[in-house]
Amino acid sequence: MKAPIRLWVVAWAVLALVFSCIREYQPASVSTSPKLIVEGQVTDQPGPYTVRLTRTADYSIRSINLLEEGATVILADDAGNRETLLEQAPGGTYRTRPGGLQGVAGRRYTLTITTRAGKRYQSSAELLTAAPPITRAYAEYRAEPLALTRSEVSGWDVYIDTKDPETPGNFYRYEWTNYQDTASCATIIDDVRTGAYHDLRCCTPCWEINRCYNCLNVNSDVNINGKTLSRQFIMRVPYTSRKTYYLEIEQQAISKGAYDFWKRVRQLTQNVGGLFDAAPAVSDGNLRCISDPAEPVFGYFSATGVTVVPLLVNRRNAPGPPDVSRPAIFRVPPDPCAVCENTIYRTPNRPRWWVD
Repeated sequence: MKAPIRLWVVAWAVLALVFSCIREYQPASVSTSPKLIVEGQVTDQPGPYTVRLTRTADYSIRSINLLEEGATVILADDAGNRETLLEQAPGGTYRTRPGGLQGVAGRRYTLTITTRAGKRYQSSAELLTAAPPITRAYAEYRAEPLALTRSEVSGWDVYIDTKDPETPGNFYRYEWTNYQDTASCATIIDDVRTGAYHDLRCCTPCWEINRCYNCLNVNSDVNINGKTLSRQFIMRVPYTSRKTYYLEIEQQAISKGAYDFWKRVRQLTQNVGGLFDAAPAVSDGNLRCISDPAEPVFGYFSATGVTVVPLLVNRRNAPGPPDVSRPAIFRVPPDPCAVCENTIYRTPNRPRWWVD
């Protein structure tokens, strides 16, 4: 059933707080009964696959509690395969095992959730469709005028081309990941008043990770069925260094339901009015509460085909100096090194297409 527009606004305002580093204005007090928020997908790439569970809640600017801990989360396909996901610390995030259930194109996948309180939720069965290959990935240099100044911001617009299948009804979502080698694995603040700091060198080779955390970049073949989809915009590479910019680009084949859902979420997040302005109508996701059919559930569980290609953007010959980011400062003699921890922001694992 369709949730009230105001409830949708509150839910997605909460999601923006959880998954964005931008602090948005919130009224002093907002009250709504708790509703489950589900974010997750299974793909035809090797796992593990992750499902995140949070809740809307009665909250104020002084306190917020969103993690849905202690749930039983089961991923199953229509071939009889199933796996119970393991909850990760600090909670609210559930993951399949390495080498566990593998997504396969042509199969349908269902997510079932039973909360610690005994409420049961289930997604509709999602068909996993293979994504067509990306035929070309490329970057074009462009100097963009800086508003209200005579200055320009340099960068590279990244595009891909792909051949859409002859069958109609194909829907796509695009994401990207940037890796950059780093010598600094920790920062020590020496003086809070002046902002003085120094860095600790990494004990091993290490790469910083910058992802498209809130990508709502979707498209369909409604106007190009069976033809080449050209110049699909992916992202803009900043001119912050002359070093090569390493990029991995994902083209995801998603269902019509997922396409409609994310398109409406994009409309909602691009609403630039106040929190209580009229918002675009948002259709339900593909999850329902079996225990209480009248209870809305937010989010979408997707079965997604994925194609990944690398792109190395050459920034050496750009005009003018780069907009240099914060420099690393190391002490002499050096401090003990810091471990390069494997997190969503940093990894000691060499990116698969990395070239020294």
